[in-house]
Amino acid sequence: MNLPLPRWNTRVFFCIAMGLLALTGAASIRAQVVIVPDKPVIGSSNPVSATLPVAVPNTKPCTVTLFQNLEFADYNTKDFTYTPPSGCHGPWAKVVFTADFTVTAGTQYDRTAEFFLGGANIYFGTTAEPSTTLSPSWHVERDVTDLSSLFSATQAGTALLGNFVGVSGGVDYNGIIYGNAHLVFYPASWQAPAPPVPNLVVGLPGNSGAAALDTPTSVYSQVVTLPTNVTSAYLDVIAQSQSDDEFWYTCVPNDLATELESCGGTGFRETEITIDGKPAGVAPVYPWIYTGGIDPFLWQPIPGVQTLNFVPYRVDLTPFAGLLANGDTHTVGIQVYNADSYFQVTANLLVFTDPFLKHVTGEVETNTLAAEPDPEITNTIVTGSSGAVTGKVTTTSNRKYTIAGFVNTWQGPVRTTVNRTVDFAQTETFNVSASQDQQDIIQSTKVVGDTETTVRGVTTRRSSSYVYPFVLDYDYTVNADGSSYQTVKTNQQDLVNIDQRGFWWDGFASNLSNTVAAQDTLNFDASGSFTGHTGNNSSQNYVSTDSLGGCYSEKLTSANGVLTGAVSGFDCHHR
Repeated sequence: MNLPLPRWNTRVFFCIAMGLLALTGAASIRAQVVIVPDKPVIGSSNPVSATLPVAVPNTKPCTVTLFQNLEFADYNTKDFTYTPPSGCHGPWAKVVFTADFTVTAGTQYDRTAEFFLGGANIYFGTTAEPSTTLSPSWHVERDVTDLSSLFSATQAGTALLGNFVGVSGGVDYNGIIYGNAHLVFYPASWQAPAPPVPNLVVGLPGNSGAAALDTPTSVYSQVVTLPTNVTSAYLDVIAQSQSDDEFWYTCVPNDLATELESCGGTGFRETEITIDGKPAGVAPVYPWIYTGGIDPFLWQPIPGVQTLNFVPYRVDLTPFAGLLANGDTHTVGIQVYNADSYFQVTANLLVFTDPFLKHVTGEVETNTLAAEPDPEITNTIVTGSSGAVTGKVTTTSNRKYTIAGFVNTWQGPVRTTVNRTVDFAQTETFNVSASQDQQDIIQSTKVVGDTETTVRGVTTRRSSSYVYPFVLDYDYTVNADGSSYQTVKTNQQDLVNIDQRGFWWDGFASNLSNTVAAQDTLNFDASGSFTGHTGNNSSQNYVSTDSLGGCYSEKLTSANGVLTGAVSGFDCHHR
């Protein structure tokens, strides 16, 4: 990602996919305004997503512009300044970050976009790739209400969206990216009261942008000094795979990398969180595929799950509240297990404080989380007499831990117990020979558990389940006449279930199911020249429901790079 030269890997398909960008080129025209995409248009190739917009109250909002028509045509950091909205003072019922992007028609890679305000990350995602006939534009939203404590004062902001514009390797990378960004504030009312929000937000690393983890032992560490009345804390984490790690799910154990023409480090990655060097939590790594990944035609017009707008994973650090409030400095660490080259990581530390006490006490009572996972790897790889390499590589990791602690607040002792089970399983099936390179991947990442909070003898329980099923079938075959083809089929899912219950109330439950499936075949003649693609189609099914009767569903379908169907409410009619 984000290099002026094509990304590379020893496996064939990465070079092929990136090479498609150099097949066509046209002089781009610098855009004067950012085009805001409309609702899904049948027959359009513009990026489109079925994702649920941020739910907002029915109150008149105030909007603050962070930047307008900002050009990204280099690797320089773009600075901007935020000023609180006048006549729209907090507390707010909801605060929403919105951005609109446009890439001029031409040739360009997908790029990573990171926006920060007051040190906190307010957006992280990647961009769509253009073509000579398409200047893509798209809209993103993120609920940033939990960052409200930053918005009451003027803050410095940075936009990092590195984009190489110029000639490299004989290719003119001329797609220029433009962006608008806003914060939209919805005032609180009796119908839409302001929710409890963190009293303090600490960005890791801050406005300088995400930190790079280059090796399995790389750790990003930041020293923090927190108030002496911390009652709870959370860490919203994003770990983005880059460079050789971009396709980490295709990797194999180091001793098989040469034989299987693949990257090393196994197909397993996991984010480890520490406090003062001791294990504090785990965040799964989502198998994102960017719009130039493997085969760019797979993602036109429907990008992969979360591709344009990453969703942070929240780690509950509340059992450490008493420790964090002891007045000493503390070090928060982030590490990606098996990171090779490389991962970018950023996080927001969200801190709640006691409304009446200036000092609280407490301690961690139980912590059974191991410092790192211990995956089990088996393989049946064999090399036949013809030189063909076949077999399977299976990687599994299973962790179960409990972290418990208490803090003495104005309400008395508050005990928090975090129970988590973290399971990972992947099977890679290979058939590699002189005329074929086949790799089929079935992967599942699953984090389930509950958090129990006890105050004055009353316990509330919040259960959660995050499941990321992922399937990738890749086949590159050379025909007898020297021509060849690459066929790819993918299926990404994001399944989230949340259930919160109390001693005397039924609580609230929500469910999310987001699935993107795509397939395409690239065709090449005997000289290796691209001759076209066939069998292209994709779909996205998005369903969000809750126990109060809320339901949102959208189904999108495409073929040959254009939208063919958009159906709303397909899964809500019977509810």
